[in-house]
Amino acid sequence: MTKPILIAGPTASGKSQFALALAREFDGVIINADSCQVYQELSVISARPSVADMEDIPHRLYGQISGVVPYSTGLWLDDVSRVLGEIKELGKRAIFVGGTGLYFQALLNGLSEVPEIEPSIRAYWRAEAERVGSETLHGILVDKDPLMAEVLNPGDTQRIVRALEVIESTKRSLKLWQQESSEPLLCEDNTHRFVVSFEREVLYERINWRFAEMVRQGGLDEVRAVMALKHSLSQQGRLSTDGLPMFRALGVSELMAHLEGEVTLEEAVSRAQQQTRRYAKRQLTWLRRNMISWNWLNLQYLERNKLKIFSNIHENG
Repeated sequence: MTKPILIAGPTASGKSQFALALAREFDGVIINADSCQVYQELSVISARPSVADMEDIPHRLYGQISGVVPYSTGLWLDDVSRVLGEIKELGKRAIFVGGTGLYFQALLNGLSEVPEIEPSIRAYWRAEAERVGSETLHGILVDKDPLMAEVLNPGDTQRIVRALEVIESTKRSLKLWQQESSEPLLCEDNTHRFVVSFEREVLYERINWRFAEMVRQGGLDEVRAVMALKHSLSQQGRLSTDGLPMFRALGVSELMAHLEGEVTLEEAVSRAQQQTRRYAKRQLTWLRRNMISWNWLNLQYLERNKLKIFSNIHENG
């Protein structure tokens, strides 16, 4: 199999556009590396590639699982292993694209075999995150697991919760578990790696415009259906107190608040745009810390140097 191409970047950075151009040039299959775009119910709100794009170029692992099914990085790696086998049989090139840094990290470094967490422990820390906020939670982590507290941003709620549930459940730091990783699916030196982004001001403008477009293109109806599903699951007693990742996707809770009459649509859109900008900022911080050796590009550069980039990939396999 030719060298896979990996494209990371913050939300609204133009990753998918770049992936499509590469797939056309290199007979590629685009593989999703975004944890929200895996869900069937989230197409518009997760900015999943259009039907036309997916019909034009083969795409894998987009909308392949229901949001009511817990989906983990480990399950994603299992799916990727299967897809890579299919792509090898077809003689095509794998092109990974997405904004979930943990997916890329697991792909290149393997995944630590952390034991299953007790549901009650997981529910407790996720409830605490909602009650006290990420900074207070980070302070708790400093006492319980200083090794992880040192490397985690105080605003990174999801990973702080993960570290707390692991230390409580296993009595062992997540950092120590991470040092015992499984074999990676890809060798970093045998890949082409890109991070696509913009200057922060331009990125924020794109985020604001894109979310408004999502609402105009049916995002509100999509969230209405997700909200109905959530209510149905709650009535059946099937939705645990900590919820499921799909219901925490960017824009979902804000638009639900509007549909429940708590805020105007304008206010809901504004809040969702703000949360997305904050998320993009956290993504950029993580990418700069963890992907310093990758090739950093922006779309303006890509347009001017596309042939040069293509030529370099052709020359290096």
